[in-house]
Amino acid sequence: MSVPAEPVPPSTGPRGIAALASRVVFAAALVAVFAGLTWADWNRLGGTPPSWWLLPLAAALAIGGIDELVALFAGRGLTLPGWLLRPAVVAIVLSAAFAVGGFPGRLSPAAEAVGAGWTAATVALTIGALGIVEIARYRPAGGALQQPAGGALERLAAGTFAAVFVGLPLAFMVALRLLHAGHPGPPDQRGDPGVLPLISFIAVVKAGDIAAYGVGSLCGRHRMAPLLSPGKTWEGAAASLAASLAAAWFVLGQCRAWGLVGPWGSWPVYGAVVGLAGMAGDLVESLVKRECGSKDSGRSLGGLGGVLDLVDSLLLAAPVAWLLWVAGGR
Repeated sequence: MSVPAEPVPPSTGPRGIAALASRVVFAAALVAVFAGLTWADWNRLGGTPPSWWLLPLAAALAIGGIDELVALFAGRGLTLPGWLLRPAVVAIVLSAAFAVGGFPGRLSPAAEAVGAGWTAATVALTIGALGIVEIARYRPAGGALQQPAGGALERLAAGTFAAVFVGLPLAFMVALRLLHAGHPGPPDQRGDPGVLPLISFIAVVKAGDIAAYGVGSLCGRHRMAPLLSPGKTWEGAAASLAASLAAAWFVLGQCRAWGLVGPWGSWPVYGAVVGLAGMAGDLVESLVKRECGSKDSGRSLGGLGGVLDLVDSLLLAAPVAWLLWVAGGR
């Protein structure tokens, strides 16, 4: 049965204000941490290679996301091997950085695709390892091979989804940071222009998130996906797209200053496509939570919810941003 569109009241009262304050505090802390790590990585603090300051953050997000998915699927009666999935998603993330070390001096889009093969191989090995675990624990229901097994295929599918849904997008984020690893720095030699693809991607998606939340809370009236996420409105979606376009225009204006070609289609295509992919990622995570009977993926980030609630909009947008940057020839 469809749910008719109806006004979405803004959050008011002490609870609403407290929730907003919690979101602001945690968001400010996360922005400060990310900004500090990005600055250190940009300036190669301590003589480290590119991405080394950001890789621990990516690994922490991968582990946090997997832990939340394992807990969510447990609510559906699917016990996933978290002991295997945690190192697996970290390996998937690190494989994107290892690819650059394995293929130094890669500057063509075709070579970038070859480097992505390391990540694809790691994902394939993860799926194989999950299959071996299910083989070891296989117990046919009723003791007869003709009977359906006790959820082996469901666990294998859920484990594969968890590894791919969390690990691959984070690997693409690392790849965005390393797209320009072989290029010289800007004229003042203080930084690495390779950080621009990552910054542009996060700025576009998170600008959309903030605009959607603000406009949707203040003046959202028509629900966009009432069965999945009642708080999302068409007004918020329109504001999200406008903010993503504005962020793309602002950040990608640095391409000319650094002598970079930039992503395919320049800022209008980048802002629109990456912004829409961010909204889609948010809805996919909402689908997972609803199917698992949970409102939030976790509570580790206070008012922001869990790790998946923080990165959901980035997950589908990361490969889209990577493809646009590679197709643009950088």
